[in-house]
Amino acid sequence: MTSYRYEGSGGPGFPDGIKYLLIWNGIVFLLQQILRENFPLGLFGLVPNAVWHGYVWQLATYMFLHGGFFHILFNMFVLWMFGSEIERLWGTRRFVSYYFFTGIGAALVNVAVTPHGHIPTIGASGAVYGILLAYAVLFPERRVLLYFLIPIPVRVFVIGLAAIALFSSLTQQGSQISHITHLGGFVFGWLYMRGFGPSDFWRRLTRRRRRGGMRVIDFTRDRYDR
Repeated sequence: MTSYRYEGSGGPGFPDGIKYLLIWNGIVFLLQQILRENFPLGLFGLVPNAVWHGYVWQLATYMFLHGGFFHILFNMFVLWMFGSEIERLWGTRRFVSYYFFTGIGAALVNVAVTPHGHIPTIGASGAVYGILLAYAVLFPERRVLLYFLIPIPVRVFVIGLAAIALFSSLTQQGSQISHITHLGGFVFGWLYMRGFGPSDFWRRLTRRRRRGGMRVIDFTRDRYDR
């Protein structure tokens, strides 16, 4: 558990993307509490074996389900705390697309590693870990208070979380915490920040097409002329 003193110039607040993500997560959580045992967790949670059999919507819907009050409280708190400044910097559209890119990417890693899994994975942690990765890249020297006592740069904090997620995914396969999903969020966040996001891919593709369409060949030049 960490504590963080907000240092952004825009103030804390609730940007539009963060606000609507909080609202929809809250609505779904209330439905879970109302329906309880009758809530179709196996239909909307991430079940790898089901995804392989066509339940592909689970790659996104699992992010809006949570296992308890403290589960959703922690995820939404971290989303607001670290995501607000990123959204102000990037804009709502890019921020929300990044959120789903990392969340769905984390689910894909889970499905690829445990293709025959039957236990539902729920929670926004994959996307939240992606948010943490982006924050560490954008604001590496910002400080978090580890155990509310020890100030450390956020980049060190996130590297530590990534190491824990990797180690735990290799050694704690029977854990109730989906460490592989956390790791997947980091991986897809890193890919995006390195320029491998969907918008970056499309930009490169269209740029190559434009260049191809504008290519001029000079047939008057001797092909052996150097």
